[in-house]
Amino acid sequence: QVQLVESGGGLVHSGGSLRLSCAASGTRFRINDMDWYRQTPGKERELVATISSWGSTKYADPVKGRFTISRDNAQNTMDLQMNNLKPEDTAVYYCSADWSAVLPTGEPEVGRVWGQGTQVTVSS
Repeated sequence: QVQLVESGGGLVHSGGSLRLSCAASGTRFRINDMDWYRQTPGKERELVATISSWGSTKYADPVKGRFTISRDNAQNTMDLQMNNLKPEDTAVYYCSADWSAVLPTGEPEVGRVWGQGTQVTVSS
C-alpha cells in the first residue's frame, strides 16, 4: 500500500516563501504522475501543479511564475517551492500521486493516493 506524507506548511507574510514536501512510502510500487492540490472551505479542491515521472510540469494560471514543482524519483519525493505568496494562496495543500504495481499473481494494480494535507496561511 502506498502512503503520502506532507510537510512544510505554516504561516507566512504576503510576499514570503514556503516549501512543501511530499514523501511516498510503501512496497512494490511505482509512482507515476504527482500533483499538488489545494482547497479552501466551501470550495472544491483545485489542481495547483503536476509533474510527470519524466519531469514534465504544468501549473494552474494563478501560480505560474511563482510556484515550482519538482521531484526526486530515486527518493520518491516531491516538492513545491512557493514564492511571492499571496493571501489568496491560503489553503490546505494536498499532494497526490498515481501509482502502479504488479501483484504477486502477476496482475497489474493501479491507484491514486492522497496525503493528509498541510495548512498554508498567508497573512496580508
